[in-house]
Amino acid sequence: MATITYRDALNQALREEMERDPNVFLMGEEVGVYQGAYKVSRGLLEAFGEHRVVDTPIAELSFAGIGVGAAMVGMRPVIEFMTWNFALLAIDQVVNSAAKMLYMSGGQIPVPIVFRGPGGAALQLAAQHSQAFESWFAHIPGLRVVAPATPYDAKGLLKSAIRDDNPVVFLEGEMLYNLKGEVPEEEYTIPLGEADVKREGNDVTIVCHSKTVAVAHKAADRLSSQLGVEAEIVDLRTIRPLDVETIVASVRKTNRCVIVEEGWPFCGVGAQVVDEIQRAAFDDLDAPVLRVTQADVPMPYSKKLERLTKPNPDQVVDAVKQVSYLDGN
Repeated sequence: MATITYRDALNQALREEMERDPNVFLMGEEVGVYQGAYKVSRGLLEAFGEHRVVDTPIAELSFAGIGVGAAMVGMRPVIEFMTWNFALLAIDQVVNSAAKMLYMSGGQIPVPIVFRGPGGAALQLAAQHSQAFESWFAHIPGLRVVAPATPYDAKGLLKSAIRDDNPVVFLEGEMLYNLKGEVPEEEYTIPLGEADVKREGNDVTIVCHSKTVAVAHKAADRLSSQLGVEAEIVDLRTIRPLDVETIVASVRKTNRCVIVEEGWPFCGVGAQVVDEIQRAAFDDLDAPVLRVTQADVPMPYSKKLERLTKPNPDQVVDAVKQVSYLDGN
């Protein structure tokens, strides 16, 4: 296996799928000459030319719509948003066109398109540029929603997303692009809708995705070394479709669960996970499920306040202590 960055894993996935299928093309702001705002598309313009790596104006609604139209006539567009915060300008095309066209056409017109780009908080980008939109898009029938946490998952899931005949919202962690990990040199894909047990444990299940997988690992290390509590980490990888079977199997084994997510608490991804657990594994629970989320406020610009707002390992450890009745109460 080669050790590469999350960024390079995405680049490999794009390159391989563009080589495999001439109908795949990339479109977005600065994806060509500048090679991507985060250099995910580095080298693709030279390899495939300006008809398949298309620089656009700063007009998310228009180029998202072009992508939807291209997908309707048989192409497989990959539409890059410089950040998912800017995708709010294109939400009509994502939600009202891409997500609904197959249904409204009576199954006649699929829309095989991937909308991808960085989401969530970075460092001091403040309220308008630090938002995690997983739950927004997962709410919409017709969309698949993917949020990989590692280079291995990023490559395998992006390849599957490009091959899927449904519109896929592919959310890349903005702080993950430099993360390194092992990626096979031979071709592989990861099916959409399959969670991954990142760490085995018997005492508590920590459900997470994207950037919070790293938070969960730090908390699990601390729980093991300080308290002897062995946490099982379940990385959702795909938010919709949700792998309920893997989540429930883990909870039935550990009898306790903490959910960690970057989004806000109200109507978040974790709320859906809690609902699935209480319907399928209520009698297996030895404590209520707890959630660790971003604070229910717009993201502050101040570095210290931003740090307090994001979910962190200390909060996860405290939540595990509560569900394990180790907090003294």
